[in-house]
Amino acid sequence: MIRQFDLWLANLNPAKGTEPGKIRPVVIVQTDLLNDSHSSTLVCPITSHVIPEMELLRVHLGKAQLDQPSDILVDQLRAIDNKRLVRRLGKLNKEQIRKLRANLKVVLDVE
Repeated sequence: MIRQFDLWLANLNPAKGTEPGKIRPVVIVQTDLLNDSHSSTLVCPITSHVIPEMELLRVHLGKAQLDQPSDILVDQLRAIDNKRLVRRLGKLNKEQIRKLRANLKVVLDVE
């Protein structure tokens, strides 16, 4: 079952241009209101290329959820077909959820 703020392994191939590709973790950002009935899901890809000073465009994850420190790529928000989701890896903690919501509001210029 897909739930908002869950971490999933997803197959993002093929990548185009600056899009992150390959099989990598993603975080589900789509509301749970759509997750049981919609065939695609809004996600932010996650990278192991950590850039600590990128506070606005990234949310930092420690080793607690994934096998290495990682960053959520807030500016790479995209919709993917649910068939691209391979398996659930875990969930963000409350502070990470708060930071992701705040960063998405800034990047998308919404309240």
